[in-house]
Amino acid sequence: MNHSAARFILRTLSLGVIVASGARASTDGKPPVVMDSVVVSEAKTHALFMGADISVEFQNDLRPVKDVFGASWVILMDGQERHISTKEATVGIQFTPALKLTDTFATIAGFMKTPSYSYDNDPSVKITKGLTRAAVVSSFLHGVADDRQAVADTIGNKALGGSAMMAGEASIQFGDTALMHTAQITGAIVHYPKAQPGAPFPSNPLVDSTLLQPQQLAQEQANVASAMAENGDEPSGRVATLGRDAMDVSFGVSSNKPLRHPYVVTIARFHPAGTKLGTLQNLVYAQALDPIDGHSSRVAFTETGYPPEYELVDFQFHLYDEGKEVATSISDKRVDMTRDEAFEYVKMEYMSVHRGDTLPPVAVMGRLPADLPTKIATGRYPDTFYVQVTKQGFPGELFADDACTKKIDDPYLAGTVGGLLFKPALEHGRPIKGVAAVNLAKLQI
Repeated sequence: MNHSAARFILRTLSLGVIVASGARASTDGKPPVVMDSVVVSEAKTHALFMGADISVEFQNDLRPVKDVFGASWVILMDGQERHISTKEATVGIQFTPALKLTDTFATIAGFMKTPSYSYDNDPSVKITKGLTRAAVVSSFLHGVADDRQAVADTIGNKALGGSAMMAGEASIQFGDTALMHTAQITGAIVHYPKAQPGAPFPSNPLVDSTLLQPQQLAQEQANVASAMAENGDEPSGRVATLGRDAMDVSFGVSSNKPLRHPYVVTIARFHPAGTKLGTLQNLVYAQALDPIDGHSSRVAFTETGYPPEYELVDFQFHLYDEGKEVATSISDKRVDMTRDEAFEYVKMEYMSVHRGDTLPPVAVMGRLPADLPTKIATGRYPDTFYVQVTKQGFPGELFADDACTKKIDDPYLAGTVGGLLFKPALEHGRPIKGVAAVNLAKLQI
């Protein structure tokens, strides 16, 4: 931020209201009437905040990010969208802090960030998988035992006579098939010895399948549940993992204007466990969101990629819509402004950057009619026209030519242009009167 911009922000903060007082002149010879002080407060329609410009490296160049789709950054190449996947290869990312001015506000409510486990490292997931495997193996073993018992009953049935041996052999074959199937599905599973009373439960809850009985399985499940309850849902003994390696993020969000393609980008700075004091690393995470409007909607997602037992040092939250950052209620260094204050800041920043330059006026802010997009879509106002602009940046008369000899008489168009504000023309860095070329179909403000 340059010094003039900083002074401007301080001035706008101190002049948040206008106080007017005075005396009304008397026309009947009586003493003048002193009016009470009146406090007039303009609506804060804009916000200045510290945001971040995001660019990704592609073909040895940095390209601005326009959107997020799944695990890909979206950039524009020759007017076409191109997806840069973060799964296929490491992607270089550059974040540039920048002061931004916007009239779009998003309210973030109940924002929470909580260290958590990734899916593969989640103790409850590991316990569930282990118990499921144990239950499956136990079921097959019970089936084998039933087959064996059926064989024994068949062979011992004297009423079947000579056919008893044939029936028994068929049942044995079925039992052997079941045993083979059990061996196939458990071949990749590590078998642990049965836990003794009081001993810690194995990290894989699959115990010795030849000793497992239904009542024993139920007891092991109860032991696990009891251990988790005693430790605040944290596993105990050998089911403990390497530690939390993710971040659960949740919040409610609404916006004063519809956000059709919103996405969140977070920048976390953390200290990895076991590293030297002062060692810091960054993790950038992007998440596409559903469209956002004036109704609050709940958002929740889990950020992965952290090392186990990381220590969070700083966490930035940025909200974008189609590549443009939106001010939020938790934006860094946010200052709310009236329309006039925002316009003064834009002009001051513009002249500070273009000292000594000679430039034409350019539309920068505006209140456009709600039906203007419909008129443009139906072919109205396709041509470029010209607007006389004062050195303060306010619009004047409209013309069909840049020499300003053919005046345009169109009340709707005049009203539309009347809602625009312009960066003034500059001559060697000083504001002067000028003529701005305007095309409503291509206008970006």
